Amino acid sequence: MERFCRPNIRPGTDFIQSKRVNIDHKFPFLSVYIMFVHSNTYMRRGILGDLLHINRVTWENRYSYAFDVTRLKAFRSFEKIRQKGLQYANMSSETVITVNSSSMQECHSPFTYEAAMEALSSLITRKKRDRILNTDAKYTKLERMSMYIQILGIKEQIADLNIIHVAGTKGKGSTCTFCEAILRESGFRTGLFTSPHLIDVKERFRLNGLEISEGQFLLYFWGCWNQLKDKVTEDLPMPPLFQFLTILGLKIFISENVDVAIIEVGIGGKHDSTNVIQDPIVCGITSLGFDHTEILGDTLGKIALHKAGIFKPKVPAFTVPQLPEAMAVLKQRAHELEVPLQVVAPLTYKRLNGVKLSLSGDHQLVNAGLAVSLCKSWLNTKGKWEKLFKNDIADDSLPEAFLRGLSTAHLSGRAQIVHDFSLGLSNPIKFDESCHGELIFYLDGAHSPESMDACAKWFSNVVHEKIHRPVPLFSKSKSIEESCSSNGCIQQSNEKENSKIISKRVLLFNCMEVRDPEIILPRLVDICASSGSDFSKAIFVPSISTYSKVTSGNSDIPINTPSKDLAWQFNLQRVWERIIHGKDIRIKKNSKMEIMPPTEFLYDDISHCNPENGKFSCSAVFPSLPMAVSFLRNAARDNPSLRLQVLVTGSLHLVGDVLKILRR
Repeated sequence: MERFCRPNIRPGTDFIQSKRVNIDHKFPFLSVYIMFVHSNTYMRRGILGDLLHINRVTWENRYSYAFDVTRLKAFRSFEKIRQKGLQYANMSSETVITVNSSSMQECHSPFTYEAAMEALSSLITRKKRDRILNTDAKYTKLERMSMYIQILGIKEQIADLNIIHVAGTKGKGSTCTFCEAILRESGFRTGLFTSPHLIDVKERFRLNGLEISEGQFLLYFWGCWNQLKDKVTEDLPMPPLFQFLTILGLKIFISENVDVAIIEVGIGGKHDSTNVIQDPIVCGITSLGFDHTEILGDTLGKIALHKAGIFKPKVPAFTVPQLPEAMAVLKQRAHELEVPLQVVAPLTYKRLNGVKLSLSGDHQLVNAGLAVSLCKSWLNTKGKWEKLFKNDIADDSLPEAFLRGLSTAHLSGRAQIVHDFSLGLSNPIKFDESCHGELIFYLDGAHSPESMDACAKWFSNVVHEKIHRPVPLFSKSKSIEESCSSNGCIQQSNEKENSKIISKRVLLFNCMEVRDPEIILPRLVDICASSGSDFSKAIFVPSISTYSKVTSGNSDIPINTPSKDLAWQFNLQRVWERIIHGKDIRIKKNSKMEIMPPTEFLYDDISHCNPENGKFSCSAVFPSLPMAVSFLRNAARDNPSLRLQVLVTGSLHLVGDVLKILRR
C-alpha cells in the first residue's frame, strides 16, 4: 500500500530541495517528503514553531497523518529516527519532516485526535469510583503497570527521569507546578504530569512548562496504544484510563529526554498507578484531609497510610504540618523505611523578598514552601545546588531562579480569575465599558472540606479588592502587567467609578454525588459571611463533562443540552436553602423549574423568599451550564452598573466546563 499527499511549500520557506524517501526498508509503503531548510543557530531538542526536528518527528495538525498504515506500525521506525537526534547541534541545514494541512483534503486517516479521544473513552471502566477491588484479577494494578512498561521497553529508563513524586489531599497539583517552574527557571528541561485535565487531555503533559502539542500527543499516543494492543490477553487487558495516561506520560518524558519529571499522584499513593515509580529522587506529601474516603478510608490515619505508600527506602521525603493523627502515620512509615522525613514550614513573605506568588491564596505559601524544599533536595542529590547557587546560599534567601519560578508558575482552575470579555465586544478595538456591566468568574476546583476552606478565604479576600476591568488581551494599548492575570492578580481602579457599581456575588456550584454538601457548603457560607462576602444568589447546574467519555478541547458545547435528571442539583439547592434559612426546606423533586429574568432573580431581596410556597429567591437550578452562563451574561449585558462576581467551585470538571465555554 502506498498513499501519500505531497506537501505544499509554504510561502516564505527557505526551501532547498524536496525528495521522497522511505523511512524504513521494513515499511516500503511509508515514505515522506523531506525538506531541507537552512538554519545556522544552535538547536536544543524541542518544539520550534510549527516544525519539529528530525529527532522528534511529528505533524502540524490532527489531519496530517497522511499515511494509511494499519495501527501505525511505523512508530518504531520514527523512534529510530528520533533516537539519532542530537541534544545540541550546530546545523548548517536542518532536516524537517512536514506535511501541510492544505494538502490533506483527499487523505482520510483513522489516527486523528478525535479517534484518539474515542480510544481513550473506551478505557473508562466505570462511571463512579468505588473501593471494591477486582479480587478475581490474576495480577494487581501495580503488577499490571509493571508489565505494561515492560511491553513499551521503558522499565529501566524510568529511573533516568530523576522523578519528584508528590501525593496529598490538597495542593499537590500546585506543589508540582511550583516545582516544575523552579527547576525550569534553574536551567533544566522539565516534564510535568498532573491530573485531572480541565479542557483537553493534553494539559496533563507539559514539556518545559508548555502543554504538549497535538502532533506530539498523537505520535506517542498511537505508538503506546498499538504496542499495548498487540499484547492484550485475557489476564492483561488494555489499561484503564488513568493507568494508560500514566504510562503515556512516562513514555513521553523518556522519549523527550527531560532532566526531571514531576509526577502528581492520582488518588492515594500506595495503590496509585504512579507508584510504579521505584526510584524517585525525592517524595513530597502535601496537606492531608478527607477526600476519596470511599477508596482511602474514613480516618486521617487510613488516608495518611495510603499517601505514605509512595515513600521508598532511604529516599528523602518532605511534608507540611499535618494534624497529629496523620503526622504520626507518616513518621511511623518513614521510620520503617529509613526515610529521612522533614516537615517544612510555610514559605514566608520575608523569604519571598517582595515577590508575589503566581498562584493566589495564602494557602499557596504552604505549597510553595514544600516545593522549595523538594527542589533544593533534588538539586542537592544531583550535585547541582552549590554549583548553581553557591552565591545565593549565604543566608536563608531564595535564589533568583526559585523566585522566578514561584512568580510565574501557572495552573488553571486553581484560584483563577477570568473576566468575561464577550459582553458587548462587537468591536474589540473600541472597548466601551460603559454600555454593559461586568462579569467576573472566580474559579477554584475545591471539592474537599479543607480545600473549600482555602477557596472561601481566597474568594473573600479578592472580591473586596478594588477591581479594574482590564482591556482585552489582544489590545496593544496596555501592557501585560495592566491586564488581568489568570491566577488572581487584581488591578486597581478609580474609586469614583467603583462607587457607581452594584456588586452581586453569585455561587455557581456542582459536586460529585460522593461528596457531602452538608459539610462543604456550610463551611463555604460561614467563611464568606464572616468576612462580609455573603452570596446574593446560588446557582446549581449539572456538569457538561461526563465520566464516560473523553472529549477534545475543541469539541462543540451544545447550548440546549438534553434534559437530565436534576435530582442531585435539587438536593444541593435544598441544602443551600436550609443553610440560608436555618430550617429544612422541602422541594418537590418533579417541580417545573422556570428560569427567572435577571432583574427578578438577581435583585430579589432574601426577605421575599418563601421556600414553603415554592419561591426560591436565594437559589436556582438550571438544567444546563450553558444556560446558566448565558443567563449571567445577559444580566451583566443589560445592567451597566452591575458587577457580577461569580465563584465557580465544587468540582474541577465544572471549572473546566466553564473555562471551555468562556474560551468560545
